Amino acid sequence: MTVGEWLEERTPAPPPVLSARLRAAFGARLEEPRASAYHAAMSSAESLLAELLALDCAARDRALDLLAVDAMVTYAFEAACERPDTLAARASGAMREIAALVASPLSS
Repeated sequence: MTVGEWLEERTPAPPPVLSARLRAAFGARLEEPRASAYHAAMSSAESLLAELLALDCAARDRALDLLAVDAMVTYAFEAACERPDTLAARASGAMREIAALVASPLSS
């Protein structure tokens, strides 16, 4: 099973426009093995969030992208919950990585 197939099984399914945006943000990561769903979702979310911070994430026309970031982080932790022993470490790591985006040169 691939990350893309795993995403297709999520319920409830996102609205079609959000689903299309998620697929675009995941890109080639959709073809990765299902076991990498957490990392695929988090890295996709971080990439899109970095782009939004660099552009102007408060702009109204970027609302779909913000929803996609939120959905990808949610999916990442849905995948992480399948391995509860890693959840605390992954949550701490995700907070550090997302917070670091604010200080990154891309967001200046």
